[in-house]
Amino acid sequence: MLVNAKEMLVKARENHYAVGHFNINNLEWTKAVLTTAQELNSPVIIGVSAGAGKYMTGMKTVAKMVKAMDESLGITVPVALHLDHGTYQVCRDCIEAGFTSIMFDGSSLPLEENLYRTLELTRLAHAYGMSIEAEVGAIGGTEDGVTADGEVADPEECRKIVDLGIDFLAAGIGNIHGIYPDDWKGLNFEALNRIKAATNNIPLVLHGGTGIPDDQIKHAIAEGVSKINVNTDCQLVFAAATIEYCKAGLADPTSENKTKGFDPRKLLKPGYEAIKAKVKEKMELFGSINKA
Repeated sequence: MLVNAKEMLVKARENHYAVGHFNINNLEWTKAVLTTAQELNSPVIIGVSAGAGKYMTGMKTVAKMVKAMDESLGITVPVALHLDHGTYQVCRDCIEAGFTSIMFDGSSLPLEENLYRTLELTRLAHAYGMSIEAEVGAIGGTEDGVTADGEVADPEECRKIVDLGIDFLAAGIGNIHGIYPDDWKGLNFEALNRIKAATNNIPLVLHGGTGIPDDQIKHAIAEGVSKINVNTDCQLVFAAATIEYCKAGLADPTSENKTKGFDPRKLLKPGYEAIKAKVKEKMELFGSINKA
């Protein structure tokens, strides 16, 4: 049974570890995340972007797939199905589809409109027993075709949005989506502490978990970050493993391996195993193993 993310993140904050949020794009990615979480006895958040949801034919399809897989695999660890960087309408779609958690990203809107929409969605999500994440201070990089420079969130704006009753907050502290440039200055921990003080120690979210040095990840967790998003890392290892399989000629239907190697299930298996290894690596770093 899927759960909302509030309880798992409060527990993570109180015990100084972080829950991994891993984006999915298909059945293999979903299975890899679920089975690894179960094997490591770790809570986990399955993230779905608007683009990934559209690719998988809609949020209703995604919700039904994840719920059925969770049941069929006998998963017993806490699992939340969470919308990542949703617009107002996509949030409404995910509420209707049966997600257990949503993120409303109104960071590109004027503050007053962000607050108004966040309050409306917070009330609606809580009425359905769902958790909700909000964002202030745009996270840098590109997400679903929207590009923003890394920003440091204003603590007063953070306080205003937390006062609406949200469950956890994504606040920019210099982090970005995707690959970090060589001249990246690192996370701004002074800003993180100001935000933490202004928001009554609400669980904080670190987007762009790929490329942040391990010591900065651990420092952020010690300062109250309770959820860390990982996407690009999984994309990279999945692509690399699939390419390597193809380079070996195993996916060539004209080769001597055609009776076994061209099976799409075998084509996707190396990527599946690569994601499992990456999820395990991140869960170990975040300290969430045996925390379910």
